[in-house]
Amino acid sequence: MPNPIRLKAVQGLTEGDSFSVTRTFTKEDTLAFGDLTRDYNPVHYDSRWTALKGMKGLICHGLLVGSMICEFGGQVGWLATGMDFKFLKPVYFGDTIRCMVTITKIDDRMHAEAEAIFTNQDNEQVGHAYLTGRLPTSPERDILKQMLSENDPTNKLSNKEYG
Repeated sequence: MPNPIRLKAVQGLTEGDSFSVTRTFTKEDTLAFGDLTRDYNPVHYDSRWTALKGMKGLICHGLLVGSMICEFGGQVGWLATGMDFKFLKPVYFGDTIRCMVTITKIDDRMHAEAEAIFTNQDNEQVGHAYLTGRLPTSPERDILKQMLSENDPTNKLSNKEYG
């Protein structure tokens, strides 16, 4: 089954379109992200540190959580030109975060703006981002359509079940 976000990109994106992705973050996610980015801030690794900061435990990297926008961007072929993140509350291991991306503006050159709202399992907003980028043009959407007709072989989300 095609990824519904990619399918909408092929059909054409419009202002007001919204897309939701959800992910539960684990300690292993944070350890891998820290190794990849070399971010070994004690707030992610040492409970003594987080206790002094008034947190209830170790937290995920903000940019790891923020990277949820990449699922949206990768599925639609969004070429990012800018991102402005605000991290409002910590995300702890085991938290389930919903990222809702809404396209707020598209100009005639397919340059776009979007807003991403991040909420946890308690429906508390933990962050938001303002995004700018370029959406696929008509010829690029044709390539996405062709990729879908080939069962989208490079897209690991193309055969995931969606409800």
